[in-house]
Amino acid sequence: MNYMDGFRRLEAAVHFRARLAGHGRALAGQGRKVHLMEVCGSHTMAIARYGIRGFLPEQVALVSGPGCPVCVTDPGLIDVAITLAGQGVIVATFGDMVRVPGSHATLAKARAAGGRIEICYSPLQALQLAIHHPESEVVFLAVGFETTIAPIVAMLDTAMRQGVANLSLLTAFKLVPPALDALLADPDIRIDGLLCPAHVSAIIGADAYRPYAERHGVACVVAGFEPLDILYGLDGLVEQLVTNKPCVDNQYSRVVKAEGNRQAQRLMAHYLEPAAAAWRGLGSIPESALVLRRQFARYDALQRHGLTLQPGRHNPRCLCGEVLKGKIRPRECSLFGVACLPEQPLGPCMVSSEGSCAAEYKYEEC
Repeated sequence: MNYMDGFRRLEAAVHFRARLAGHGRALAGQGRKVHLMEVCGSHTMAIARYGIRGFLPEQVALVSGPGCPVCVTDPGLIDVAITLAGQGVIVATFGDMVRVPGSHATLAKARAAGGRIEICYSPLQALQLAIHHPESEVVFLAVGFETTIAPIVAMLDTAMRQGVANLSLLTAFKLVPPALDALLADPDIRIDGLLCPAHVSAIIGADAYRPYAERHGVACVVAGFEPLDILYGLDGLVEQLVTNKPCVDNQYSRVVKAEGNRQAQRLMAHYLEPAAAAWRGLGSIPESALVLRRQFARYDALQRHGLTLQPGRHNPRCLCGEVLKGKIRPRECSLFGVACLPEQPLGPCMVSSEGSCAAEYKYEEC
C-alpha cells in the first residue's frame, strides 16, 4: 500500500456517500437545494474521473467555476503570441496553450506556418531556451493563477540574477479572489458553497476565503485532489449549509497554511502589481491580474516588442463563458461533442487538460 492509496479507500467513500445522503435528507426536510462550485480545474477533472457527482444527493448541485487559467484567457493574448512568432521570436508556452483558439488561429497553426513555438513543462525550460539561444528573443507565455505565478516569477528572478537579457514575459497572470467576488456579485449565479482550490490556497492561504464566509454567508472548504479529499470537502460544505454555520474549513492542512506561502507572496509583490484583466465569460475585472512593475518593463514582452494587447474575438457559438460561470453544464452547449471535440476543440474548455468540457467528454456519459 502506498501513500496515495489511503486517499482512495472504497470503504471510506461509502462512508461519505452515506453522510452526504443524510445531509440530503436534512436539506429536503428544510425544503432546500444547495449549489456548490468547485473553483479549481484540477478538482473538476478529479470529480469527473472518479464519478463523484454520483455520490451527491439530488438536493446538492455541483457546478464548475473559472478555475482553469487556460480557459479564462482572452483570445487577444493568443493573437499577440502569434504576432510575435511571426516576427521571428521564439514563443515558449505550456502545452495546452498551443491549441487554444485566438481570434483567427491557434499557436499550433502558427507553428505549422513556420513560427518557432516551443512547449515547456516548467518555466525553467523557457530560461534554458533563452540561455541556449542568445541570438534570439524568447518570450514566455506566462499564463496562470497564483500557483503558477510564483514559479514563473522565481524563474524571472533567476534570469535577472544570471544576466539573461533576451527573455521576456507575455503575462496573463490572474488572481482567484477577484473572480470569486465577480461571481458572487452576479445576481444570476447562485453559490452556497465553494470547494476552494488546493494549489492556489497553498500560496494565498486559507484565510483568504474568510470574506466569503463572513460577509456573503458562503460555506468554504479547502480540499485536496484525491477522491476522498474531495468527498470529505463536499461533506464539510454541505454540513455547514445544513447547520447554517458557514465558515472556512481548511481540510488540506497537510499542504495549506492559514497565511499561505509568505516567501512566494513577497517574491510576487516585488515583481508584480495588480491590474485589470479580461476574463472569458466574466468580462473585465478590476485588479484581477498581476503585471510586471514599471521598473521591470524590459522583461515585459508587450513593451519590449512594441505591441498592445487588444480584446480578441470569441467564437459566438462557443458557450465556454457560460460554463466557466457555472450557469450551464458543458453538454448544454450545442457544439459539445458534435462540432467541438477533444481532437478538434472550438473552445478552451475542451482544449485544456483541466477544462470542464474536456472532463465531461472524457469521463462522463454523453
